[in-house]
Amino acid sequence: MNLEIITPEKNVFNGEVDSVILPGKNGQFKVLKDHAPMVMTLKTGDLVYEISNKKETIVVDGGVLQVFNNKVLVLAEAVL
Repeated sequence: MNLEIITPEKNVFNGEVDSVILPGKNGQFKVLKDHAPMVMTLKTGDLVYEISNKKETIVVDGGVLQVFNNKVLVLAEAVL
């Protein structure tokens, strides 16, 4: 699935990932391929994505998440 992370200043990441763990307002959650469509607000915390068993972490400072058609779009207020 495709993950795109955008802040008002720049496009932080755009690429294919196996999974994404996000800091939701109501707790941490994981998105995998073929996840149901959703929109959710994010709080400050670690966004962890996995590519071929290698994990990368980006700290986001709030934002909004959209999942649709194997595309995860994160509009983050800032990346710390």
